[in-house]
Amino acid sequence: MADSDAEQLALDGLAPRRRRRRTPAQRIAAERNPIAQVILDVQATQLGDTFDYLVQAKDDDAALPGVRVRVRFGRQLLFGFIWNRVQTSAVPPSTLRFIERVVSPSVAVSEQGRMDITDIARAYGGTRANILRMAVPPRVARVDAEQRLVTGRFAIGMSEPMKRDMRAWCDRRFESLRASYDHVEEVRRSLAAHAGSSFVWNVLPGVLRWARDASWTLMEALLLGKSAVMVLPDMRHVQDLSEVLQEAGLRPFAPAKGSQGAWDGDFAVLGAALPPEERYRAFQAVASGQVRCVIGTRAVMYAPVEGSGVFAIMDDNAYQNADGFMPYAHARGVLKLRARNHRGTFIDFSAVRSPMSQWEILDGSHEGNAVCGTSVNVQGLRTATQEQSPWIRWLNHEELSRLADPAIGARVPHTAVSVIQRALKLGPVLLSIPREHAVDVLCCTKCHRQARCNRCTGPLHTDTHAGRVAHCLWCGAAAVDWKCTNCGNEGMRVLRVGAQGTAAELRGLFRNVPIVLSTPLQPRGIVTDIADRPQIVIATPGAEPRIRQTVGRRTEAEGASRRPERQQSSYQAVVILDAWTSLYALGVDARIDSLTDWMRAASLCLPRTMGGQVMLIGETDPACAQSLMLWDSGILARQELHDRLETALPPVVAAASIWGNRDAVMNAVNEVGAMRGERAAVQIHGEYVPALLGPVPIAPPRTLADRQLEGTHDRVRAIVRVAVADRDDLALRLRASVAKHMATRNPKELHFKMDPKDLM
Repeated sequence: MADSDAEQLALDGLAPRRRRRRTPAQRIAAERNPIAQVILDVQATQLGDTFDYLVQAKDDDAALPGVRVRVRFGRQLLFGFIWNRVQTSAVPPSTLRFIERVVSPSVAVSEQGRMDITDIARAYGGTRANILRMAVPPRVARVDAEQRLVTGRFAIGMSEPMKRDMRAWCDRRFESLRASYDHVEEVRRSLAAHAGSSFVWNVLPGVLRWARDASWTLMEALLLGKSAVMVLPDMRHVQDLSEVLQEAGLRPFAPAKGSQGAWDGDFAVLGAALPPEERYRAFQAVASGQVRCVIGTRAVMYAPVEGSGVFAIMDDNAYQNADGFMPYAHARGVLKLRARNHRGTFIDFSAVRSPMSQWEILDGSHEGNAVCGTSVNVQGLRTATQEQSPWIRWLNHEELSRLADPAIGARVPHTAVSVIQRALKLGPVLLSIPREHAVDVLCCTKCHRQARCNRCTGPLHTDTHAGRVAHCLWCGAAAVDWKCTNCGNEGMRVLRVGAQGTAAELRGLFRNVPIVLSTPLQPRGIVTDIADRPQIVIATPGAEPRIRQTVGRRTEAEGASRRPERQQSSYQAVVILDAWTSLYALGVDARIDSLTDWMRAASLCLPRTMGGQVMLIGETDPACAQSLMLWDSGILARQELHDRLETALPPVVAAASIWGNRDAVMNAVNEVGAMRGERAAVQIHGEYVPALLGPVPIAPPRTLADRQLEGTHDRVRAIVRVAVADRDDLALRLRASVAKHMATRNPKELHFKMDPKDLM
């Protein structure tokens, strides 16, 4: 038999099936608005515009603006969001493709949300896809299939007795606030109105005082039928605010009692650190309007709330409030922008007023932009501040000499030891130490002040191993013919700043007293709670344990829904060690950050009317010490604003940080006109100063993948300054420059960030 006649034998029923070629199903476009403008889930800046696709007739009802879709882009299948439906397209009809499928018929981004995302992307120089990546969590199909939400009480209307109970709580809290703060009536009127307004709320000391003040604003908005959003710096703050909201009668978003699979609640917690299922379920509850109050960390700034409401933030100057992904949006600016778009109320809660807040409350005569504007200052009344704050003393060399302290040169002088021993007879004492890190800084050999650049007042740095001349970390200028601005000395030396071994040193002073160590780098980590008994707590900023007391349940007349099992107490005394380390911090907000750490620790102490004492030990900036002792952060904020006016630094001007390969950075700086053009200089009180600071060299990326990028060996950073009113235009120009750079497939690194917290 010839090979051509050979045939593969097969058993009956197992012969290969002959497949017939199927003709593709004919797709028919929708009759009305057949063109869908889609935002693709692609983070490349040059692909940030919408792309046109055809909508099939069978998907006409489901393919609404704001829903998730699956489309073909090149040879890839990508997710995206329909941004709009139009009748015609500028693209030739022969090149248009159909949407492959509608992922979910539920609208993930509402019309108001699309407007907010567009404005946020424009303000920070990013794309809408950049914002959608953080604003809309990944879909969890199981949640869509299983979740059954019960409409919250504030959405459907609560019973009259419950409404009276919550209104009574708000009224009692308002009377307490009116006796402690000024301009509280104006805040209440703003919450009831439908006009954009902004407030800077300087929080008084006390354990969870900030949480109770913030809870009143959130509750007041809910009772008025509005939404409420609050961004907090970390999950410890989220937990504290959640406890206070539950004390006020609100229920957290959780499975409903007596139901199978149903969830309900009055407030939800959102955050990027939550499990995907929990985050998506809470997002759906807020997006559908069934929960109108949402709290959480930075990601909450994109919460999908509708209509007028409260957009609040705690500690706006905290580094956690700046997003770590392109376009590096800041929670304060996003919330301020959304409050203006929603005709709502923006409130900045903080014990320490940031320079931006100080700039906004001046007189209202300066121009703003999309993310900043004028604000009203809400500050504690003098009498209430004195009664509610502890007795705060600054034990520097001059004060210890006046007291004739025998241990004037010790790290913990005799005066502080005596106060600690007396306080330990009544309860716990907190010793706050600097953060656990070590850096090399340059200081004057005579007066020990930090060495600053004579050109821009930036911190000086030198590589001791390479033997290089000291240079500025902000503008890159060499420290030639340097002189100390404080004493005129010409010598500098390297100082090692660190906090290692502090606990071992302090244990020798109090041998028979229990000591609790709470720091992130210790084996035990951060201690969250301690008992209310005599003991010494040594903690770094942000890791201070809470003192818990077990209490009985409230009476039925006080509300059956509010039965806290534990409440927080206060420390008998607080000691802040090594205040001199604040003199050598390198960041532009170094003094503000130090005062924030100190006030956060001091707020955990008993008030002076109950014997509470706070001691600040060591030399520091007098403005920081006075702000702490008088509990008036405006002293330091005014000094900071004055210094930044002299040196043309934010918030007096708007700034953008550009970093990456040297050639790419300098090309971007030139394209935005910061070297030769209309943006080459910025005017400050009639005088022109250069718009460009730098470039200065920066270290290569730490990750292995980034080390392998081409051109990462010559990385620099530059700062571009413009007038505040020109900030938004600078963001758009930088976005266009980066998009052009990426579109040419240039492998060199290039990034930028608007409103950087640090200039290094």
